[in-house]
Amino acid sequence: MKTFHIPEFYRSSIVTPMKEFRRRNDKLKRDFSPTELDFGSVKFLIARHFGFCYGVENAIEIAYKAIDENPGKRIFLLSEMIHNPEVNRDLWERGVRFLMETTGRQIISWEELRPDDIVIVPAFGTTVEIQNRLKILGIDAYQYDTTCPFVEKVWNRATQIGQKSYTIVVHGKPLHEETRATFSHSKENAPTVVVKNMKQAERLARYIVGEGTKEAFFEEFSGQYSVGFDPEQDLQRIGVVNQTTMLASDTQGIADYLKNVMIRYYQLAPHEVESRFANTRDTLCYATNDNQDATYAMLQHEADLAIVAGGYNSSNTSHIVELCEQKLPTYFIESAVKILDRNLICHYDLHAKKEEITQDFLPQKEQVTIMLTCGASCPDATIEGILTRILSFFPDAKSVEEVMGAYATA
Repeated sequence: MKTFHIPEFYRSSIVTPMKEFRRRNDKLKRDFSPTELDFGSVKFLIARHFGFCYGVENAIEIAYKAIDENPGKRIFLLSEMIHNPEVNRDLWERGVRFLMETTGRQIISWEELRPDDIVIVPAFGTTVEIQNRLKILGIDAYQYDTTCPFVEKVWNRATQIGQKSYTIVVHGKPLHEETRATFSHSKENAPTVVVKNMKQAERLARYIVGEGTKEAFFEEFSGQYSVGFDPEQDLQRIGVVNQTTMLASDTQGIADYLKNVMIRYYQLAPHEVESRFANTRDTLCYATNDNQDATYAMLQHEADLAIVAGGYNSSNTSHIVELCEQKLPTYFIESAVKILDRNLICHYDLHAKKEEITQDFLPQKEQVTIMLTCGASCPDATIEGILTRILSFFPDAKSVEEVMGAYATA
């Protein structure tokens, strides 16, 4: 796999060698067990896969290249390049400005842009409409395009099945940048509708089997279907693609459910299934799968709590948090600064959509065991910061040098 040029301050003298050690000793990625770092009074179980993925490293390399190659020019990002506050904060401090919020709300007017400005497309990609707007302004949207190759793979697959007269069902969060971009590209070639979860997929099934009216569909899926969508005609042949950061099991569950609806309704024999339902299994992102599988494997072990690091608006990170919450107390934090002291942690509540402070999050016992992981847009340096911050609360713990000796030459 390609090696990217990433600023050194995103790497870690602890985490990066550990990850490389695991990679070299498990090149086929068959071992998803966590890495155990036993410091005596505190032990960490660190997920086998976490942190910067291929698409994120590609985006970071391109963004910093744009800065280096254009001294004196105005540089803009369409929105956050990735959902990580530390990365976006550093780009801001280097003079990069954001044109939109992640929701799509405009911060800087298009009219303020000039043809000699540099505009970076984020890793989530962007819509056809925005690409065309930049072209009209005389700005090349492809000069510094950091769109993840795996997101583009979804677009390409949607195009392929759309050209075969299938309607595209996108499993994703309707307001997420990636889903908005995928929806925009998909509708260029096929009728498209977005479903955000299994509940909506079940509602969509009602219209597949003719149990709902057009008017009810338009109201229920408002803002989630392409112009001219006709539920009576366009749901007779479908294929499912996904926002790449969704839970793989959720996407597969939705695809399997809708396929079975088609099989039952049209009474399809096995060899007839693809006449109504396209095979799109290959649109799931490898990094999302690996991180989620590593989390499942980590959760097979016993621990007192889990800490998950990442941006609070990161979809793939939030799904890891949801998995961990099912088993043990889980604290979703942006970085080590959210660990206020030995007894207090400021963390994000996914359900209440706000930060809260929890007291006595570290239990008083002979050895505290902590699961530690992060999303695909989180730097190794962030995980190191969290690990060393917690270690500082255990003065009798073994030294980092002693515990990390096995990875020193990685």
